[in-house]
Amino acid sequence: MTRRKQPNSKLCFICGLQNPVGLHLHIYETAPGEVEALYTAPEHFQGYPGVLHGGIVGALIDEISGRSHMGSDPAAPRFMYTAKLEVKYRRNVPIARALRVVGKAGRARGKSAEAWGGIYLADTGELLAEGSTLLIDVPSDALDVARLGELGWRIYPD
Repeated sequence: MTRRKQPNSKLCFICGLQNPVGLHLHIYETAPGEVEALYTAPEHFQGYPGVLHGGIVGALIDEISGRSHMGSDPAAPRFMYTAKLEVKYRRNVPIARALRVVGKAGRARGKSAEAWGGIYLADTGELLAEGSTLLIDVPSDALDVARLGELGWRIYPD
């Protein structure tokens, strides 16, 4: 399968392209149930000098794992809340270095699903952090998918 870009929104902290303090991640489906993004963290997201803040690491894993169940149809995405997130910080995640962020869909049952996310150094492939998530479908009354355009939910050119 070729890489298919997933939609971005206007203000999401992770993918919102108009969020002035966001990460502006562009996420691609690389295979059914698998997504990835390349990201280089700026220094204003550091915790200790040269190290990406652990909360940002967790947020990246949260987003990428949930996106693995979203699917590739921008008109009918599967939006899910994170019910549980467990992160394993294996190594310090550096700022100012290219990272490859990967999500893989796990078992799905009814309105819930499991997923995995990992952050790698893009040049060496070393796994720096990983996490597993339990996800729950966003109830239909909580998000009107007919109004996604108002949220800026669409595929933007790179």
